[in-house]
Amino acid sequence: MKYPKEYLDEIKSRLKVSTVVSKTVDLKKRGKEFVGLSPFKNEKTPSFTVNDEKEFYHCFATSEHGNIFDFIMKTQNLKFGEAVRYLANIAGMQPYMFSKQDEEREKKWKEYSMIYSRYVDYYHNELLKNETYSNARDYLKNRFLGKEIVKKFKIGFVDYNSTFIKKFKDEFKDSALLETGLFYVDDKKNKLVERFRNRIIFPINNLSGQPIALGGRIIEEKDYLAKYINSPETNFFKKGSNLYNLDLARKLSNKTESIYLVEGYMDVVGLNKNEIDNVVANLGTSLTDKQISTLNQFFDDIIICFDGDESGYKAALRAAENSIKDLQPDKQISFLFLPENEDPDSFVNKNGKNSFLDFSKNNKLFIHHFIFNHYKKQTNNDPSSLAIFEKNLKIIANSIKDSLIKKYVLEYFLEKISELTPHQSKIQNFKSQKKIQSLDSTKKFYKETNKMSGAELKELSIFYLIINNLSLIQENNHVLDEIKIFTDENKKIFNFITEKLKNEKKVTLEELNLDIQLIEKINHFASIKYILKNKIDKDYEIIEILEDLKRDLNNYDLELRIEELEAKFSKDFSEDTFNELKELKKRQNIN
Repeated sequence: MKYPKEYLDEIKSRLKVSTVVSKTVDLKKRGKEFVGLSPFKNEKTPSFTVNDEKEFYHCFATSEHGNIFDFIMKTQNLKFGEAVRYLANIAGMQPYMFSKQDEEREKKWKEYSMIYSRYVDYYHNELLKNETYSNARDYLKNRFLGKEIVKKFKIGFVDYNSTFIKKFKDEFKDSALLETGLFYVDDKKNKLVERFRNRIIFPINNLSGQPIALGGRIIEEKDYLAKYINSPETNFFKKGSNLYNLDLARKLSNKTESIYLVEGYMDVVGLNKNEIDNVVANLGTSLTDKQISTLNQFFDDIIICFDGDESGYKAALRAAENSIKDLQPDKQISFLFLPENEDPDSFVNKNGKNSFLDFSKNNKLFIHHFIFNHYKKQTNNDPSSLAIFEKNLKIIANSIKDSLIKKYVLEYFLEKISELTPHQSKIQNFKSQKKIQSLDSTKKFYKETNKMSGAELKELSIFYLIINNLSLIQENNHVLDEIKIFTDENKKIFNFITEKLKNEKKVTLEELNLDIQLIEKINHFASIKYILKNKIDKDYEIIEILEDLKRDLNNYDLELRIEELEAKFSKDFSEDTFNELKELKKRQNIN
């Protein structure tokens, strides 16, 4: 049995080749393509390429070539039908079962898409050619939209007195026309009426570029008419699962990692007119999990840019609270707030492409920053208000599905809260420190060592081992290789000692000519001397202790780098930072 072409096209449109291949091959971006080691042959130099724009992979080592179905069949040894079911599942689609219901649905889809294609084509051509539609063309002209952009989006106009429905009624049943949502029944006149009469229409396409719904805008402002309307939901159109212009924008994912998400069709069209093409719009509903998931399939950085008014801010907040739970380590969601009473279309038309991009670059807020700032504004400094503030932020952080992202967002929230309550933080820090009641004779030593870092104390222990075992260390001077010294002063001392010890001539402590105060400091603070009191006579035990100290210092270096990356990752959530952090933690676990 043969799968319908539309079903296979839908799978391909939902899944980038690189998304499918990267589950098997470690891919690296190189220009417009991805490269990796061939899955069909053992090799050390990458000869395998993936091109999302052209929707194929190619292996130069074996001449294997194909699309996502070919790749799954060849790498997983599956038949075509099994590969289709596997990929349909990844794409979030229902399996095609070749049942009567599937056949009936396929028949209805062909009828549905035929009606929509002809409807869109007809009213698009009418707008371009019909001289009586000057009011619609004047409206578009006033919005700075010329013929080229109208053609790109197949914008049309439905005249109030259009009779096009008569042509449809000769070919299609009323039930089929009603199922498209393009028409409704006028109960008083008992006849079908066009839903988008006297409106500019914007075709909403599926990922394959086929129209499945419309958005409509009135050209004459009237109080009793909604300015914008959308098609009602149908068997083939769900508002929460679709995005305006995603069919065109997704093709840019090999050129840019970011996508702007705006509120309206005119925002999308206006930005495109100004050569900002990586933009989509949601369809009059709150942002859904499905829409975020779909965008994440194609882009790494979602920039949500709603109107600069109160309703735009509220929509952005709903979007933030709803989408933060789907944050992923290699993905970003940020928010861009335009000046008051501006929308993306008006802003870019006034200021131009470069000003919009500069404003975006300098004013983006990461999603967790936006949420924190919003709730902070709602908070007073009284205990009750702060308690509610912290509780709300913890609930939001704990809703995040990815455990690593959840950890760092929660840490960010708690750190920012502690900055608002510095006195309380000092009390907590004081309580958390387990203070040892020292004897009077050891208090001075405790205070002095407390001023030193753990790394510096270990460095002094290394010096203690060296100066008390000079012959042994000189004979085994390789143990000094790759020791990480952090303190600037100790680095100079260590380099001086190692240089001396790596000479062929035997070196004595007197010949090292170390400063007497330095030797006293080493003898005073090197905690390793207490371990050496336990009769360690064998040379290899001394070497083992030195190796342990070296490992401790290298781990300390690792911990510092991990701390730096964790702090960085809690702010930028970038894929590069995450991958580096993951690699360092892997090394830390090995050590």
